[in-house]
Amino acid sequence: MIRGLHHFGVHTKDLDRMRSFYEQAFGFEAVGEELQLADVPVASLVTGVPDAVARVLMMRTSNAFIELFEWSSPEGGPLRPLRPYDYGYTHFCVDVTDIDAEYERLTELGVTFVHSSPVRMGDMASVYGKDPDGNLFELGEISPGNIYHRDGGE
Repeated sequence: MIRGLHHFGVHTKDLDRMRSFYEQAFGFEAVGEELQLADVPVASLVTGVPDAVARVLMMRTSNAFIELFEWSSPEGGPLRPLRPYDYGYTHFCVDVTDIDAEYERLTELGVTFVHSSPVRMGDMASVYGKDPDGNLFELGEISPGNIYHRDGGE
């Protein structure tokens, strides 16, 4: 039985920088120690990547995980973060209770947003930002009672 989303993975050229960003920006905390895929005999079977070599760190927030990868073999292609209208996984959304305060805090951390303020849509507000590699994330504030609220609108 499916229980829900567990984690999303991000490949970066600088795992330490991304770790710091996700700790400061969203309160993610490392779970366990950093892993070396080369030390995991089945890593190539799981990932489908022959001779997989990467640093990997799983991080957790209140209801989800992020898995950071810094691959050294094989070498990744050039960084081309997806745009909202590209095919594939384009962003993830961070659920917040005070979007204006989070927008201000993240701006002070140096986060770049696509709009000068959160955009309000009835009982919701949203705005896209970029992590240090340019990957998109969304800040979202959804009022209780809304069908998209994490409690299911109840």
